Amino acid sequence: MSTITDARTYVVDLEVETVRTDAVQCFAKQETVFVEIDTSDGLTGIGYAYTIGTGGRAVSSMLRDHLIPLLPGKDSRQIESLWHTLFAATRATTVGAITSLAIAAIDTALWDLKCARAAAPLWEVAGGFRRAVPLYDTEGGWLHLSEDALVSGALASQEAGWPGIKLKVGKPHIGEDRERLLAVRAAVGDRMDIMIDANQSMTAAEAIRRAHAFDDVDLFWFEEPLPADDVAGHARLARSTPIPIAVGESLYSVGQFRDYLERGAAGIVQVDVARVGGITPWLKVAHLAEAFNVAVCPHFLMELHVSLVAAVPNGRYVEHIPQLRAITYGEMGVENGHALAPQTPGLGIAWNRDAMDDRRVS
Repeated sequence: MSTITDARTYVVDLEVETVRTDAVQCFAKQETVFVEIDTSDGLTGIGYAYTIGTGGRAVSSMLRDHLIPLLPGKDSRQIESLWHTLFAATRATTVGAITSLAIAAIDTALWDLKCARAAAPLWEVAGGFRRAVPLYDTEGGWLHLSEDALVSGALASQEAGWPGIKLKVGKPHIGEDRERLLAVRAAVGDRMDIMIDANQSMTAAEAIRRAHAFDDVDLFWFEEPLPADDVAGHARLARSTPIPIAVGESLYSVGQFRDYLERGAAGIVQVDVARVGGITPWLKVAHLAEAFNVAVCPHFLMELHVSLVAAVPNGRYVEHIPQLRAITYGEMGVENGHALAPQTPGLGIAWNRDAMDDRRVS
């Protein structure tokens, strides 16, 4: 056995690396919720989840008061059993963001232990499809940026060899969104993928209207156009446009993804390992999407998602939004427009403990 002897949680606040705005919010900070698990065979696994400004303390409280006490004495190798034990202990608050984020912090720590025990990197242990995956940039596409800045950012990404970029949409007038998109398309030509993201800001009618207005931009996907719980609206939109509809960062269970896929409401799955409850359900969603012949392009957390996208055959893109550089050594490897999954055993993230301690909050 590899018995859990101790577990603890803490919160580290990270300042944003650049100003990030979209149609509904501004990225205030990253509340990073860590879990560390010690085992009887002398290993320590580190896992984490996050919020973008609110809720981190609530996740930490869920862990400290309800979930962490369930871990000592359990076999850390029995990840499925532990996941379901934790889920069952929180029936009154599932399915929901706070519970999913809390379970994810534990689950990723358990996978860190699993990979360390196997002396193998996460991308191999989770499936091992291929190490390098295409990268797209979001950092040059925020909604507050001017048209000239969007064009400059897109050209810089193209010069770096990245195959895709994402631009935020949701300006008050449809003409402004259209002008910004056309300017970028004219600058980069027709060999670069352009994704757009509305951050759940539209009605179905408005999303259909804007999708038609963007027809000549040749978009790779239209992300989160509607509130995440409007499955019917997404299905209606998907039937009305050839642009693939991307959803997933605001879905919190495998069943929610099943509903989208069964109704043809998602052409791209953006499952977020923290928000869906960890690596264990992330892989289930990825394989479910594979059964529907749908690509997986996860939201945020590039340092972790690079390994998971590399693990599965339908992993299509990793999103470039660096946010852990202040508390890690080194950065995610990039080569010829592709992100490289780490080869080190475990999650592959080299944590800077001193920097983490400096940013801990009570």
